[in-house]
Amino acid sequence: MMSKDQGGGGEGSSSATHPPPLPQLSRYESQKRRDWNTFGQYLRNQRPPVALAQCNYGHVLEFMRYLDQFGKTKVHMQGCMFFGHPEPAGPCTCPLRQAWGSLDALVGSLRAAYEENGGLQEINPFANGAIRVYLREVRDSQAKARGIPYRKKKKKKMKKLSGTVNSTFPSIQHSAV
Repeated sequence: MMSKDQGGGGEGSSSATHPPPLPQLSRYESQKRRDWNTFGQYLRNQRPPVALAQCNYGHVLEFMRYLDQFGKTKVHMQGCMFFGHPEPAGPCTCPLRQAWGSLDALVGSLRAAYEENGGLQEINPFANGAIRVYLREVRDSQAKARGIPYRKKKKKKMKKLSGTVNSTFPSIQHSAV
């Protein structure tokens, strides 16, 4: 019996039988695809199953609440002795939740995936105002529970170049005009 290596023939070259490899997806694209598939599976597992065309913001809110059971962020409850402390001194029985930043990123990728998969921008359930309100409430409650107020980061403004430039960049010379 001849092996392929010995030229047993009969089969074409590997390039003729296999399609060329697909381009490598970016980390973002891979995560977006996983998120989209997970959401689709969630809709199919509903009783009765929900078709993507019937999906609305309520399903998105339910999905985010469902994901909380897989969260890794400790969110202290109002009565917990660690409520409002950024670094608690010990363990407690408060629940683990999805972090606000994770939910925000998830909604962003699902919003893009929805439109890439044929959904209309005008009826995108991930772009609904109720989703933004929910995310804001999650952000605020998590910040309060940790004792760290959330402050939106301000965009850094470019400072005008002044006479102090020479001390920072000694090789730059200013000429009097």
